[in-house]
Amino acid sequence: MKTQKSVFKKMMLAVLFIATSHGLIAQEQKKPTIAVLDIDTKVVNYDNQTMGNLVRKELDKIGVYTVLDRYEVTETAAKNNINVSSCFSKTCLVSAGKMLGVDKMLGGSIELLSDKIVITLKLIDVSTGTIEKSDVTEYLNLPEIQKMVQISIEKIVGKQPDKVMMNQLVDYDVPIQSPKNTLRLNGPRMGFASTMGQAGSILTAPKAKGGFDMFPVNFEFGWQQEFQYISAGNFQALVENIFLISGLESGKVIPNYAPLLGFRFGKQAWEFGFGPTFHLIQKADGYYDANNVWHLQSEGQQSNYEIVNRLDSRGTISLSTGLVIAVGRTFHSGYLNIPVNIFVTPSKDGTGVGGTFGFNIQKKELNKRRKDGYN
Repeated sequence: MKTQKSVFKKMMLAVLFIATSHGLIAQEQKKPTIAVLDIDTKVVNYDNQTMGNLVRKELDKIGVYTVLDRYEVTETAAKNNINVSSCFSKTCLVSAGKMLGVDKMLGGSIELLSDKIVITLKLIDVSTGTIEKSDVTEYLNLPEIQKMVQISIEKIVGKQPDKVMMNQLVDYDVPIQSPKNTLRLNGPRMGFASTMGQAGSILTAPKAKGGFDMFPVNFEFGWQQEFQYISAGNFQALVENIFLISGLESGKVIPNYAPLLGFRFGKQAWEFGFGPTFHLIQKADGYYDANNVWHLQSEGQQSNYEIVNRLDSRGTISLSTGLVIAVGRTFHSGYLNIPVNIFVTPSKDGTGVGGTFGFNIQKKELNKRRKDGYN
């Protein structure tokens, strides 16, 4: 009999323990309630209601609070004459929170200031009517609003945002690896070039006279590869390797290589560069007669004519060098970069002028950093 009573007591204690534990677990799992009205929005393609829905969705995904859905918010607000599209102040949010019966309210604004997207969020405790926590984060002007909202919400609820995503989107003012100060313009280049002076005349002259029978303006295309050795804020110092081919429209293949020392500065990504240029050309020895007519040396020479070496399609291929000076600016459209440059190659035989443009997708570099585990 005693044994049965002992077993019964143990069973009752076990049931009581389980019930108590279950109650404690249920109590621990109960999350504070929170509501989000419309968000004051001043960015393109978003209105207050859309932004409010986005903030509500991202807040719900984190799972820290029990978030009231938009239908319940809209219905309760309508019954209590709350204009959710203009309820942005702390007083209005506290009043709305009491009517909605929630513990917390989340409000804020999203603005486009110059080249920055600024997201401001404030977490309000309804019972005390005070701002429990606020966060203001400046982002780069990129089409990643949802990710920016995610970062701001994670910050305000005390969750550590993803470092790679932060580096991609946050407008830092220190020289770290972010898109603001690691602009890389590796990618294709295309454009035109024209040579003036004597060299320009020779290039367009007929082959019978030693010319190249080329168009006065030549299309060129190729690739630019650049390496940065200084990256601080809005200033970058870099080395650019530019490989180009021109003359195809005239039946020629003229390779050109230019290693430039470049400087990129300012929020508009203005750029200045200079350096040597190397290309292969045909040159021959010859002389100009009394009528300034060009002859090859093999055609004979009179002693009073000076032998010179100049461009000639009948000559041998040799390496030619020169100086190139370039200025330009990079235009942005989201992740798309469009560098535009004009250049000049001064020379006593004939100065060359031209322009190039290209494009690349900045996101490629950011994805590479993600694969490399950058943080």
